[in-house]
Amino acid sequence: MVSESVSAGTGRADTPIAVVGLACRLPGAPDPATFWANLRDGVDAVTTTPADRWDADDFYDADGDAPGKVPTRRGGYLDQVDRFDAAFFGISPREAAAMDPQQRLVLELAWEALENAGIVPDSLRGSRTGVYVGAIWDDYATLLHQQGPEHIGRHTVTGLHRSIIANRVSYLLGLHGPSLAVDTGQSSSLVSVHLACESLRRGESEVAIAGGVNLNLVPESTVGAAKFGGLSPDGRCYTFDSRANGYVRGEGGGLVVLKPLERAVADGDRVLAVIRGSAANNDGTTKGLTVPGRAGQEAVIAEALAHAGREPGDVQYVELHGTGTPLGDPIEASALGTVLGAGRPQDEPLLVGSAKTGVGHLEGAAGIVGLIKTVLSIARRQLPPSLNFEEPNPRIPLDEWRLRVQTELTEWPRTDRPLLAGVSSFGMGGTNAHVVLEEGPSEAVREESAGPGPLPLPWVLSGRSVGALRGQAGRLVEWVGEGSVADVGLTLAAGRSRLPFRAAVVGESVEDFRAGLEALAAGEPAPGLVVRSGSVAGGRAAFLFAGQGSQRPGMGGELAEVFPVFAESFAEVCGAFDGLTGVPLAEALDDERVHGTEFAQPALFAFEVALFRLWESWGVRPEVMAGH
Repeated sequence: MVSESVSAGTGRADTPIAVVGLACRLPGAPDPATFWANLRDGVDAVTTTPADRWDADDFYDADGDAPGKVPTRRGGYLDQVDRFDAAFFGISPREAAAMDPQQRLVLELAWEALENAGIVPDSLRGSRTGVYVGAIWDDYATLLHQQGPEHIGRHTVTGLHRSIIANRVSYLLGLHGPSLAVDTGQSSSLVSVHLACESLRRGESEVAIAGGVNLNLVPESTVGAAKFGGLSPDGRCYTFDSRANGYVRGEGGGLVVLKPLERAVADGDRVLAVIRGSAANNDGTTKGLTVPGRAGQEAVIAEALAHAGREPGDVQYVELHGTGTPLGDPIEASALGTVLGAGRPQDEPLLVGSAKTGVGHLEGAAGIVGLIKTVLSIARRQLPPSLNFEEPNPRIPLDEWRLRVQTELTEWPRTDRPLLAGVSSFGMGGTNAHVVLEEGPSEAVREESAGPGPLPLPWVLSGRSVGALRGQAGRLVEWVGEGSVADVGLTLAAGRSRLPFRAAVVGESVEDFRAGLEALAAGEPAPGLVVRSGSVAGGRAAFLFAGQGSQRPGMGGELAEVFPVFAESFAEVCGAFDGLTGVPLAEALDDERVHGTEFAQPALFAFEVALFRLWESWGVRPEVMAGH
């Protein structure tokens, strides 16, 4: 939720920033939960280039210098990258077809990240919410230009321009903060996160959406990467390994939702992790334009750590840039050893790993992948394995530099202190970024109410079409049981947009909700399932006070224990009848006397007035009322 009043930023570099939501679409992982499962289980999501992109055999040649050829057939790819629900965002089919799929993907990720944060996207309209998206390729433009100038139309410029990747999110959601597409090479998405943090610290933004996107749609960009000399002939990233011979390209995207920590806590947000410090710089003059600079990397790590107010020995894990190149890996390892490894006890090395070993190098979106991986690791208090590591690169003396590659799923090494990690990302032109992440503040353990036991609760869903509504039910049923039914119900009711086609599943147990969702997904009726098709914009609410017959012993007790508004109103009306009924009305409600007319009529009236006040407290007032 976003507070009505947002204090200005402090302008201090050490202002902590909360990660309150995230979303990603990665090879083998359509969402963060699947991404984490793949990380945990050591899944390699790199595959042969699918035929719907290009014929991998046509462009393959073991000789990396062969004109127009690449030395590998492999990469990390998304499924159905062409799919997009244009109607959901109010975009015409013609304009959607002209849009770079990177624009489409970022729109979807922005919506998903906000919902993950429990923020209704429409609630940000008019707010100072910033959007920062790293993107470095224009593959869709290459595809269009191959078709000839006669295919250029009215939506071509906005559909292909990289700036619109961020700007379209701001436009469709009505966001008034800065809106930037960032290109610093392979560090673009982590630099975007740093810029977003700086904007929040200055008070320029009150909320920020930051990350990156990278889609590999044409062979030309892969040929370019091969001629640049970066690709692994094996189609794998052997990060810090003796077999390191380049990287494998990957695609996808990720976004995080950020707020100043103080504001996130005040708003009651779930804090997944805290960005304690961040920094960006450039190597300046090195041995070559694309040669990494150790001094620059050391400086950016040290600066981010200083902003975080933490000591080198406090950092337990670093998510590496870790491309698996013979030149870059030793330079990165040396910088880490100098800044974070020096002085560590031999038995407490700095653990390191790279998501690139499982999904490939997402280039302009690589940094956000590493950040999301680290946030998930902190939130779950586990460190997943880095793949493809067998024998250290001989130019990386791990023991001497107090480094150790994380090769298996483990707990964090020191859970007696706050979990602290770094994330690095470096661009080919020398622009470096580093972010220091810490676990969020402990949440107070909520005591379960010792009230009347399970109560029926609604799970509300909505979509822009019947198909979308059923699809949402199908996806949600997979997660039934992952959280308390009350928490899920609250998130669905308060943290989701209200779309025209709606349904409610009412139940008390996990089994009730699973059955209702399965029926909704299949388009079938079920007990406790209510479905409404189509918009009722402009409809009026009517309340009916029922007549005798619905009374029962103990009526109102459950609601009174849960809702103070109901309890106060119920007690007030019952008290007004005490002098007329001979015995206190509340006493008569506890047994069979409630069925007598002298008690049933005032009891029903008291119950219905209290129920009216409860609905009123939620902002629901009728335009029409009727009695029995």
